[in-house]
Amino acid sequence: MADLTFDCLGLRPEPYAAAPSLVLRLRITERAGGAVRAVALRCQLRIQPALRSYSDREARRLTGLFGDRHRWATTQQPLQLATVTAMVPAFTGTTEIDVPVPLSYDLEVTCGQYFHALEDGEVPLLLLFSGTVFTAGGIGMVPWERECAAALPAAVWRELMDLYFPGCGWLRLRRETLDALLAFKHDRQLTTWEETVGALLGRAGEGPC
Repeated sequence: MADLTFDCLGLRPEPYAAAPSLVLRLRITERAGGAVRAVALRCQLRIQPALRSYSDREARRLTGLFGDRHRWATTQQPLQLATVTAMVPAFTGTTEIDVPVPLSYDLEVTCGQYFHALEDGEVPLLLLFSGTVFTAGGIGMVPWERECAAALPAAVWRELMDLYFPGCGWLRLRRETLDALLAFKHDRQLTTWEETVGALLGRAGEGPC
């Protein structure tokens, strides 16, 4: 029976994907001394928000997710970032692989809101592994308790989003709201959506946070 362990060697932006993606670099070690023919690997990435500190500005942005600070002891539960799969080729001893991790900047998505709120520091991650291991002796499973910690710098996430959406973010709106915004834009002869939202914020006496 193969005995696999996992270590995260880092995360970096993938500049050439069809959509924003990170590259997760994994080191896999087989401790029983046998040869591995292949691994059909599954990895869940979870954000551990309670394991880092937050500035007052970040805390204000996170109110929609976790409520006020005095509630965070109970509301800061792990957030599911992604579930990814990979086929690990044959190896003996230790191997390293790259695993693509697709991400979103949709501010209706919980993780998008969370990352957008951060100014600096690192995001603590927990990587949970499962899957099927193929060896000369047969087929086995990756035990469910296999996991490792990782850290994603907030600057890396921002670098990734700036590669695909330079200086921008995304909001999802109902069609009726989009129609009303379009009418507002045309009625005032505004040329861009940035001007349109700016005009609405000006009417409401609001400014960017």
